[in-house]
Amino acid sequence: MRIVQKPFGEINGQNVDAYTLINDQNIEITCLNYGCVITKIVTPNRDGNYENIVLGFNNMEDYEKHSPYFGAVVGRVSGRIKGGQFELDGQSFELEMNDNGNHLHGGSKGFSHVLWDAVILKNEKEVGIQFSYTSPDGEEGYPGTVQVTITYLLNNDNEFLIHYQANSDKTTLLNLTNHTYFNLSGDLKRDALHHVLKIDSNQFVELNEQLLPTGELLDVTDTVFDFREGREIEEGVISNHPQNQLVGQGYDHSFLLNSHHNGEITMWDEESGRKLVVETDEVSVVLYTGNQLQEDLPVYGVKSKKYLGLCLETQGLPDAIHHPHFPSYVLEKDQLFSSLTKYTFLVD
Repeated sequence: MRIVQKPFGEINGQNVDAYTLINDQNIEITCLNYGCVITKIVTPNRDGNYENIVLGFNNMEDYEKHSPYFGAVVGRVSGRIKGGQFELDGQSFELEMNDNGNHLHGGSKGFSHVLWDAVILKNEKEVGIQFSYTSPDGEEGYPGTVQVTITYLLNNDNEFLIHYQANSDKTTLLNLTNHTYFNLSGDLKRDALHHVLKIDSNQFVELNEQLLPTGELLDVTDTVFDFREGREIEEGVISNHPQNQLVGQGYDHSFLLNSHHNGEITMWDEESGRKLVVETDEVSVVLYTGNQLQEDLPVYGVKSKKYLGLCLETQGLPDAIHHPHFPSYVLEKDQLFSSLTKYTFLVD
């Protein structure tokens, strides 16, 4: 196993480096110290051809100007916060409203648009990068100075682990995720519409016209939101279900997970034979099928389009601060936040 470090570009006069983690099966994962962005994941298909299975850019300028959070860590709070405001311990806080009057993905800066400190990790069992960032009190309007550590690890079982850790000197909100867009066809040969997805979930979060939770958890039974036995993504894209239509013909929904670290999320591409298993501590996964992807962005020599990739964002339920019956993502003062998501790359 080894790690290759190379210059990738600059932002605000500071160097951005790319780190490629390589295991003994030649699985490769490349990430940046900018936003902890995962730029490439290279895995074999059933014929042994190694190809990239995520969306990204070849240069720093495109990430800075065009990226719809490709591969980035999102925070302090992923998803939307209604009205860009919340109350905590009797005090009101105002956040940037960067999404039609609401706060999205931690604001226009957030964790996804900053440089992180990076330390290379290597032992006999795994290679990785430990990223760290200090978010000062008041950044993007949030209370508390938050120390965040995010560790990427790749082992020889073809498992990629993301370990999120954080603590704050004041009670605050924290809901972290990784926003990688997957496409298992390899080198973006096809869109993701015929990927088959299986999620161990009985309920999903109903959204309103602003893509905010109504507070209702809907039963997936007898709908295209039932992924318990697996279904093609295209079924939701062509569906006349009001929730599919609301988000631009597809999915942009949180699914409440029934189980954890038990193969609860599995996606595969029949043609390539690639399979991805996602397991997590988090209460839910947001399935986003790229319904709003901008057309014609230069994504590794392919022009971007709707459904070119899809996200499986493990996280807390969206806007939980305004829905007391949702699991809380309040981080208490001096409390340690810790969460683990594991991605396993397989071939059928």
